[in-house]
Amino acid sequence: MNAMMRRVAVGTVAVSMALTMAACGKAGSDKKDSAASSDNKSIGLLLPENASSTRYESFDKPFIEAKVKELCADCKVEYNNAEGSAAKQKQQFDTLIAQGVKVIILDAFDAKSTQAWVAEAAGKGVKVIAYDRLATGPVSAYVSFDNEKVGELQGQALVDALGAKAADANVVMINGDDADPNAGKFKAGAHKVLDGKVKKIVYEQSGEWKPTVAGQKVGAAITQLGKDGFQAVYSANDGMAAAIITQLKSQGINVPVGGQDAGLDAIQRLVSGDQAYTIYKAYKPLADSAAQLAVNLLQGKDIKSVATSTIDSDTDKGIPAQLLEPKVVTKANIKDTVIADNLYKVADICTADFAAACTAAGLQ
Repeated sequence: MNAMMRRVAVGTVAVSMALTMAACGKAGSDKKDSAASSDNKSIGLLLPENASSTRYESFDKPFIEAKVKELCADCKVEYNNAEGSAAKQKQQFDTLIAQGVKVIILDAFDAKSTQAWVAEAAGKGVKVIAYDRLATGPVSAYVSFDNEKVGELQGQALVDALGAKAADANVVMINGDDADPNAGKFKAGAHKVLDGKVKKIVYEQSGEWKPTVAGQKVGAAITQLGKDGFQAVYSANDGMAAAIITQLKSQGINVPVGGQDAGLDAIQRLVSGDQAYTIYKAYKPLADSAAQLAVNLLQGKDIKSVATSTIDSDTDKGIPAQLLEPKVVTKANIKDTVIADNLYKVADICTADFAAACTAAGLQ
């Protein structure tokens, strides 16, 4: 072999070795990236809105974060709020998957739109827990309340507020957003009670979980029915109930109005007599269950001890679920419910504006 040929051969071997080492280095890097992805200890938390209800920022988020930290000291919660936009929530969901998050707690703003998202996530090994609202698609678990029971409690509480006048009462119904499957459950449960115990549902519309819309719809009901054309208003939640009560007061109308969520302002309206009832869904047990499910799924543990029943969605059957029990709150049992559970202190409720009413209600 002449000198020229030897130089070519040596050069070729050197290039070959360099390429081989580079390939090995890349393979090693890929393995590290894969390991880093599989070791991701972040849990995604996506909540739906913060305009109609204060509960998500005040209770759900901090409770979930605290429980995750208790169960897994080195786990991190990646939080986002959709602020009432399904498109924004989809972007947030996609971002979490791109970041390598392996478990997402999803309270869907529009549960009917999530089927493709959840299916795509499942195909990438990402577990989705449907929180509060039953998202469509192959979710790994669901934690919420018995939402038809919530509606039944709302309906019965309104009947109780009407008392002897219930059988002759016309009722206005302002339901939740049609895109939320829970709204349909609340509505069905309320009708189950009201349809047999009041005279008639004379006006029924969706308030879209928006207080301004709910107020407008009640204004339209007053125009259509007259000030004496109805004797009670069913509101699917407290945020809408607040706007409804404001609208009724502006027209000089005083009829029972109820909601749900047991927000602090709603409890104060119970004390003052402006609102007849609310539904208390204990947020801490709900949040704790979601956090336990998330950590178990992240760590590859069984979830049957938490999700002790099953439920069917519009797209999937036999979803592992935990359904908690709601409670009615009226002025008479504030002490035995939200105060007893340390959701609020008497001082939180009985501010200066409500001091006299609190004294009359026996709260202080």
